[in-house]
Amino acid sequence: MKESQPRTIYLKDYRPPNFIIDETHLRFQLYEDGARVTSHLHIRRNPEAVDFQNVLRLDGVELELQHLVLDGRELQSNEYQLDDEGITLERLPKAFVLNVVTWIKPQENTCLEGLYRSSSMFCTQCEAEGFRRITYYLDRPDVMSKFTTTIEAEKARYPVLLSNGNPIENGESEDRHWMTWEDPFKKPCYLFALVAGDLKYVESHYKTMSGRNVQLRIYVEPHDLEKCDHAMDSLKRSMKWDEEVYGREYDLDIFNIVAVSDFNMGAMENKGLNIFNSSCVLANPKTATDATFQRVEAIVAHEYFHNWSGNRVTCRDWFQLSLKEGFTVFRDSEFSADMHSHAVKRVEDVNLLRTAQFAEDGGPMAHSVRPDSYMEISNFYTLTVYEKGAEVVRMLHTLLGAEKFREGTDLYFERHDGQAVTTDDFVACMEEVSQRDLSQFRRWYTQSGTPRVSVTDEYDEERQQYRLTVKQSCPPTPGQDVKEPFHIPMKLGLVGDDGKDISIPHDNGVIEITDSEQSFDFQDIPSRPVPSLFRHFSAPVKIDYSYSRDQLRFLMSHDSDGFNRWDAGQRLATGVLNDMAEAARAGNQISVDQAYLEAFSSVLGDRGDDYPMLAKMMAVPTLSFLAEQSDTIYVDALVAAREGLQQRLVDEFETAIVERYQELAKSCDNAGTDSRSMGTRSYKNALLMLLASGNGKMLDELAYEQFSKAENMTDELSALAALVTANSPQATTALDSFYQRWHKDALVMESWFSVQAGSEAFGSLAKIEQLTGHPLFSEKNPNKVRSVVGVFAGQNWKQFHQADVSGYEFLADWILKLNKLNPQIASRLVTPLTRWKRFESSRSDAMKSSLERIAREPALSKDVYEVVSKSLK
Repeated sequence: MKESQPRTIYLKDYRPPNFIIDETHLRFQLYEDGARVTSHLHIRRNPEAVDFQNVLRLDGVELELQHLVLDGRELQSNEYQLDDEGITLERLPKAFVLNVVTWIKPQENTCLEGLYRSSSMFCTQCEAEGFRRITYYLDRPDVMSKFTTTIEAEKARYPVLLSNGNPIENGESEDRHWMTWEDPFKKPCYLFALVAGDLKYVESHYKTMSGRNVQLRIYVEPHDLEKCDHAMDSLKRSMKWDEEVYGREYDLDIFNIVAVSDFNMGAMENKGLNIFNSSCVLANPKTATDATFQRVEAIVAHEYFHNWSGNRVTCRDWFQLSLKEGFTVFRDSEFSADMHSHAVKRVEDVNLLRTAQFAEDGGPMAHSVRPDSYMEISNFYTLTVYEKGAEVVRMLHTLLGAEKFREGTDLYFERHDGQAVTTDDFVACMEEVSQRDLSQFRRWYTQSGTPRVSVTDEYDEERQQYRLTVKQSCPPTPGQDVKEPFHIPMKLGLVGDDGKDISIPHDNGVIEITDSEQSFDFQDIPSRPVPSLFRHFSAPVKIDYSYSRDQLRFLMSHDSDGFNRWDAGQRLATGVLNDMAEAARAGNQISVDQAYLEAFSSVLGDRGDDYPMLAKMMAVPTLSFLAEQSDTIYVDALVAAREGLQQRLVDEFETAIVERYQELAKSCDNAGTDSRSMGTRSYKNALLMLLASGNGKMLDELAYEQFSKAENMTDELSALAALVTANSPQATTALDSFYQRWHKDALVMESWFSVQAGSEAFGSLAKIEQLTGHPLFSEKNPNKVRSVVGVFAGQNWKQFHQADVSGYEFLADWILKLNKLNPQIASRLVTPLTRWKRFESSRSDAMKSSLERIAREPALSKDVYEVVSKSLK
């Protein structure tokens, strides 16, 4: 595949570094043709090094070394070894000062790692291993140092100079100026940040719980100043929540956020200077949807929460990535739930888990939450590490209870402040405060795959005894053929025939499953109950229980757990869709089960005001979800079944759908950004999209009127999406109108691209090729690539998986193109092809062929090579 295969890194080979860097002094001289970086490193031998060797290996990639000075003496080329990935020095004193001067070219850095240009500004992205593209350094998370950074640049072009910590000095000379920043807290180099540009800011302040006044600033390009208020409010809410829920207070005098248009990730938690993809921080009602508002709030919270769960306490090595990411995703999820709706937030999180993370668990890139090995660490910023990692933390919270969990986090932050630690250290704190042995629970960190829990029950009417029998198993995954039983918390409810919960003698209804097979007996149960299993989705497992459709309808109406009410509806719809898909494959007429129509009618007739949840319950399961439930994926049958169900719903209920839509449209506060207004819009637009998907007769009129009169981006974009989804005669007119209005706003145009790329009716491959040739599209901008190529391959099942398999060849072409420009983005685009073994033979063979073509590329990056090579095994 490649003449020289990338090296695999193993957790078992971890050793503490031979040397540590106590102080790091950096000076950046920024010019239009490059940048000179001077580092002044105070280094000493590490007393905790195992089998110490007097060899210092400094990482460095694509750097021009200009000077290397040891304790004031410039080293000659024969006194060190220089190669494409770093410098090696030997026979060093116990402590010394090393000066390194490098020349780099940020303007040519298209991979967007290290120091690069975005628009007219310089900025950095150093996680995971970007710092080695700036200067030679011990680029590993367990080397923590105090950083002092001086930035020098032309004052007119770059009036704003930012780095980590607090500003301590500044000055100017002729047309250039400089500023020095000092971060008093030790940090690994992946948390280093620098920004230089012509930026404006909005400012506010926050008084911490101890009375300290913190200056808050959000820096943006001048035309984006009016889009910062929501992010600022979100930041303040995050700071207050973290104080109240975790007792964590911010520790610097200033907190800065910068919006960057070219960014591989969503955002980065660099100490005191968070750098954000502009799509994750900029929002106002005119240009951002309600979903964007909530996303901005969640990401601002996530990056702020990292100040403690990631910065003050960081990960020892990259295998421990979930130590910070899983924990922080759990924290931001709970924050969002507190700000809005716990049930709706749980539905959204579990939807992502079931459709995407479960697929990852069942694919060639399956890995444990704490992986054992990797070739390219960027490939392990995955849903398993983030989302499943958060579920592991959630299970600890469930098992210990809120009070003990908080004690555990207090101990963790106190004991390990200023340290780089492991997931075992985190669990050990939970063990200590709870006095529980969590050895078996640790398997969630070390075993990959999604456990399957099969439940059967029996009821003894004479003895009034109810028994649940639970079996757990986990399928083989790459490198792990045999799995030991997990420690699984199941929140259980027993719903009586009166629709009320039956009291059961378990702590908060939590049953702990620890064996391959267990039975649980419940006494004094007056009649056979309907089990409500894994309430609030208390564990990331696949659940097998033979619910009848009547039982599912019953739970939809009566379950006291909001998540399980929704889940009952999804199970009912999935069963109906699977039957319809089987009929389609057999060439039989597709019919819709009457039980589902009655359940849908019940939801549509609900006049409650929990609009966000009603919108979720109204939604038909996605093709991604249905595919994940299938042993073999037959695309055409799934598409036909889903289209048939949506068509039947509209045929049966169009009048009622339209009436409900009009009621909501009249009652909605179009200017409101509160949760109730957002919820009303979500339900209203879910109904509009259903009309579009089911070819409603009134869709064109309703959608175009909403589009023409919209007072906010949520309604405008939702109406546009409905017209495009229905392939309405007015879709092209609406798209042109939208373009003329918003073509100068880059973020809004990303939505314009996505609406077309994701439409099964509109987004043919010819349309996608047209979009990638559009003047506003740029292959160098990750957001643009994701909005067209990513959306087409990941969401547009009907068009991407066309029988002529041209979609697969198109995606392979783009992966090879991006492999040269931005390997991180290229490797993430491979995902739709990695699941080739799950598809029926003709598509499976074509997907494999596309992967093999990628594999033959002689200059394949480590990022793409790892994903493709594992996929072809």
